[in-house]
Amino acid sequence: MVQAYILIQTRPGTGPRVTREVSKVKGVDSASEVTGPYDVIARAEARSLEELSKGLLGSIEALAGVTRTITCSVIHL
Repeated sequence: MVQAYILIQTRPGTGPRVTREVSKVKGVDSASEVTGPYDVIARAEARSLEELSKGLLGSIEALAGVTRTITCSVIHL
């Protein structure tokens, strides 16, 4: 399994709605609206990097109000 934190920037005023919609995306464990340079942080899990990048991230990036995402993969040392 691949785990990641996804940092999401949104258009002004869309943070609460984007947070609710992101939390419904298959593979997203949690989504929270936050302060700082990003508006929403989501924790997600997928079976592979391909599933994470093409399926899950594609679904999030397609949401109305999302302007930018950065994915931080969790590493297990």
